[in-house]
Amino acid sequence: MVGEVLKYFREERGLTITELSHLAGISKSYISSIERGLQKNPSIKVLQKLADTLNIPLSQLLEFKSENLLIDREWLQLVNKAIEEGLTKKDFLEYIQFFQFKKGNHM
Repeated sequence: MVGEVLKYFREERGLTITELSHLAGISKSYISSIERGLQKNPSIKVLQKLADTLNIPLSQLLEFKSENLLIDREWLQLVNKAIEEGLTKKDFLEYIQFFQFKKGNHM
């Protein structure tokens, strides 16, 4: 599971295993074995280095659920951009309510 999450964030950042290895100071083979699920229990120290390099909290690397990987990457990029632009959870909920209202009035 950690391997899937690691690979997801590495690819989302546009990094190869070689690039991540160089930036984090961790061997390519070790990163590859984590991503492929061969190394099932990497140390917290290694995971922290990888999380820092990917600019994500360690908790996100550890708690990210595999079913979330099914979300289309384009959607995730849009949501991340909206958050970067200042969209709050409250704003997002208001948009959902607006679309529900609009959908209800046009059916």
